Amino acid sequence: MVVPVVIVLGVLVLYPLARGIVLSLTDATELNSGRRIGVNTIPATYDFVGLRNYLDVLSGTEGTFYPRLLWTIEWTVACVVLHYGIGLGLAMLLNRAMRLRTLYRMLLILPWAVPPFVAAFAWRLILNNQGGLLDAVLQRVGLPGVDWLGQPLPAKLSVIMVNVWMGVPFMMVALLGGLQTIPKELYEAAEVDGATPWQRFRVITLPGLRPVTGTVILLGVIWTFNQFPVIALLTGGGPGDSTSILVTESYYEAFRGIRNYSGAATYGMIIASMLVVFASFYKRWLARAQEATR
Repeated sequence: MVVPVVIVLGVLVLYPLARGIVLSLTDATELNSGRRIGVNTIPATYDFVGLRNYLDVLSGTEGTFYPRLLWTIEWTVACVVLHYGIGLGLAMLLNRAMRLRTLYRMLLILPWAVPPFVAAFAWRLILNNQGGLLDAVLQRVGLPGVDWLGQPLPAKLSVIMVNVWMGVPFMMVALLGGLQTIPKELYEAAEVDGATPWQRFRVITLPGLRPVTGTVILLGVIWTFNQFPVIALLTGGGPGDSTSILVTESYYEAFRGIRNYSGAATYGMIIASMLVVFASFYKRWLARAQEATR
């Protein structure tokens, strides 16, 4: 019964991962890779270079890795914090008895159901500085328009805003499920004892959500760190590569100009390694925090 799963994982995960590791240790490009043209087969001529690609990237000789890494971290932290904060606030609102609660849940989950490329193109129309809806609204109320996608800072704010809009529903649904597992008797007992709403939130809600919180934050970091569609389709990494993160840089290495397969694989392996290290330390920190609260 395990064999089909092992085969699928091997084809979809293990083989591409192994192939990426091998490519990252070579100087493979579009020019020296094996390919077939009609009936003619051109053999591969790339060479094994060991860790040279990693040294070139991590030493900063290219001049792009560390600025991209800094912005990737800023982008990830900003998005995940906003995802969690807004998602928790909406989850707490929807966890209360109110009229049309089911309708509100359906409307708030719609951004998560929209395909990322559709959402990105829709937001490009909204943020466009020539006839865009957002600038039209600003001008209607007497405020100057902003070139949202043509200037570095507004472009960064725009991609964060769009990614938060897309990611909040997942956090909201996950945290709402966690809230519904907390016994209501705890809140009733705390209220009888005279606990304020803030005290009930700090002593009951946050500890009760700790298992869900740990999982959704880990998933949010991994997804946001690797969030390709929003940046690639909304700004293309611009203006001037100011919004390009590590994963889009890996894509551009492989598909822009002369395709540098080894460079793209090197970026991919570095990204995967950083996320594995983060996940390992994060899970250990969660385990220690849970033991300390027992």
